[in-house]
Amino acid sequence: MRNKKKITRILLTVITVTLFLVTLFPFFIVLINSAKSSLEIITDPIALPRQWSQLFSNIEEIWTSPSIRYASSVYTSSIITILSLIAISVFSAMAAWVLVRRKTKMSTFIFLLFISGLIIPFQVVMFPLVSLFRTINQTVGLQMLRTYHGMIFAYVGFGAPLAVFMFHGFIKSIPLELEEAALIDGCSKTQIFFLIVMPILKPIFVTISILNAIWIWNDFLLPSLILGVGQDIQTIPLAIAAFAGSFVKKWDLIMTAVLMAAAPIIVGFILGQKHIIKGMVSGSIK
Repeated sequence: MRNKKKITRILLTVITVTLFLVTLFPFFIVLINSAKSSLEIITDPIALPRQWSQLFSNIEEIWTSPSIRYASSVYTSSIITILSLIAISVFSAMAAWVLVRRKTKMSTFIFLLFISGLIIPFQVVMFPLVSLFRTINQTVGLQMLRTYHGMIFAYVGFGAPLAVFMFHGFIKSIPLELEEAALIDGCSKTQIFFLIVMPILKPIFVTISILNAIWIWNDFLLPSLILGVGQDIQTIPLAIAAFAGSFVKKWDLIMTAVLMAAAPIIVGFILGQKHIIKGMVSGSIK
């Protein structure tokens, strides 16, 4: 019996290590090729770089290139990501709180509408979304394409369904007596939410923020539709796409730019991974 458990443990360890190496391999390829020239990458993409100093040369070229405007892209991605995360988290938490506390047929129907957004592929609605933004510009005069608020509006719409679903399950585990006690003490509905409910939602806030940050920071398709490639406002994925021309692809700069873009997200995920697991589990058992 002990030998069987030992063999099972060893087998699981081997499988875990194998999966870890397979998952880490693409990042390893990006890392070693970011310290090479394009010729070295094409000649032998798996070999280690001859000199790691090439990495710093590539970073300097990317950061100072006037045609790529990578620094401006970092600023744009940061603004869009931060404001989108704040809007998704706060508005979704407010909506979920109301839907949980007001147990009516209408609240159930609205919650199901939010959930339906999880099963609709983005590819189905991406062209109607662009048409809708053009219609808003023509009828209301509000420019939605190639603007910051257009991107944030779209990300809130696509990120809200999952956020509402997760907040909804978490809020159901919060005792109603806490809110009733605050109401007796003279708190308004707004004060109850921001002073009582919101601090309790911290684990799920962190979970939703990290998951959406990975998606928004790395997203290419939605910015390419709303902002367009080669425009004044561009995110990091759009800036990286500029290295791949019709006839020449600068693989050394592409790999280095991908590494630069992935670094902050990797660090953020490592620091917040325990909150992701805690947020996923919290609220699952009432």
